[in-house]
Amino acid sequence: EVVTREKEVVRLGHGGGDMKELSDEAIERGIKCLVRLAAIAESHDAEVRAVATSAVREAKNRSDFLKQVRKAAGVDIEVVSGVEEARLIHLGVLNAIGIHDRPMFVCDIGGGSTEVVVGLDDEVLFARSFKLGAVRLTDRFFANTTLHPSAVPSCRAFIRSSLSVVAPEVQELGFEVVAASSGTSETIARMILRMRGDSEPKSMNRFEFSGDEVRAVVTALQSASTVEERIKRFGLESNRGDIILAGALILEGLVDTFELKSIMFSDYALREGLLLDTLRREGLIEVDKDHDAARRSVQQLADRCDDRPDHSQHVAELAGQLFDELADTLALAPESKQYLEFAALLANVGVVVSHAKHHLHTYYLVRNAELMGLTDREVEIIAQIARYHRKSVPKPEHAEFAALSTADQRLVRSLAGILRVAIGLDRTYDARVKSVSVKVTASDVVVTAKSRGKKADISLNLYAANERKGLLADVSKRRVKFSKA
Repeated sequence: EVVTREKEVVRLGHGGGDMKELSDEAIERGIKCLVRLAAIAESHDAEVRAVATSAVREAKNRSDFLKQVRKAAGVDIEVVSGVEEARLIHLGVLNAIGIHDRPMFVCDIGGGSTEVVVGLDDEVLFARSFKLGAVRLTDRFFANTTLHPSAVPSCRAFIRSSLSVVAPEVQELGFEVVAASSGTSETIARMILRMRGDSEPKSMNRFEFSGDEVRAVVTALQSASTVEERIKRFGLESNRGDIILAGALILEGLVDTFELKSIMFSDYALREGLLLDTLRREGLIEVDKDHDAARRSVQQLADRCDDRPDHSQHVAELAGQLFDELADTLALAPESKQYLEFAALLANVGVVVSHAKHHLHTYYLVRNAELMGLTDREVEIIAQIARYHRKSVPKPEHAEFAALSTADQRLVRSLAGILRVAIGLDRTYDARVKSVSVKVTASDVVVTAKSRGKKADISLNLYAANERKGLLADVSKRRVKFSKA
């Protein structure tokens, strides 16, 4: 049941120099909007989850904006990658269109970017974010209120050159259903509805229109020489009139580049995808492991890069057992267990670059792999846990570690401490240590290792774990000891 809906158009990226920086006016608009929305959420006693997309993602002053929002509205904003944005949009569209058994092409035209996804059911087969947004291209090509003769051809050429790079890959994958989402697509769909002379439906969801009708919309919009004429002639909302031509040209570019014949409008997009994703995270919607986007993308990276996958899997299991036993002592939230598991699975992916200093290569690969189903903060935490699985412990002089919040620094240290011990316990790379149990006293953490057979020699494993215990001892403020069951 939907309790209430609220929407405000802020245009954070408008006037920001190709969205490289948020202007003071945009920051003020954004903060005022979020203060109002946070108050509405609080009035319904609702949990708040907020994400930022291209305008904030690309802004050099995004940290200042995020801090100001936190202070003024009490809202922590997650900055999502373009690929993660695409995944969330696909999740929303999938649940609005309801076609799970055929591959679907999804396009979402936002203010700063356009997301293109090809997916089958919950699985994303292809995802790409393009710096093609209705606001961005309006600022670049249609800044004047009067339409310049060269503006449309220049904008059209720019769009085609951006999209054509991925056309072969998308066409090779293939798709049977096409869906478009968000405000620009809805405005175009409603214009097509009026052009047909059809009556307004109760819902625009699953409304179908053709590529030729999109081209007709572009032609019609071009015939209006000013924004005011456009708004008046086509009955557009004032906040859409100036950006709709750029938006329609983007959709036309998608139609031509990917040969889209028929398009279905989706009432759901990023917002609904985010809601569904949050319900899944909270355990309010069941998710099969095969449909867990985060787990799937982590496993795919591990499969490509890890030369000892069985070892990494067993280390992840041992680390999980240690986590369960130490969570209370280290004040670890339940959701952080997955960060530890993913870091364990990815700790050795850096060997694909070089065995020497592979922990540093691991950090770079994880950080830049565009893992799906995870926020930018979560990817950073996982990358740092994996980076600190060996060699140096986290230090203030390490720039990436220093950039974390105090709470996240504590989390990375605790989970890296556990991971180091788990890796030591499988030093023989053969799962000889079957399982572990932990006893915590006021002064000691005693780890008891159970071997896979009574005669199995785990002395090297216990020695290796003991050599790697320093960080865990520091974060637990206890001596760490090992014994055989």
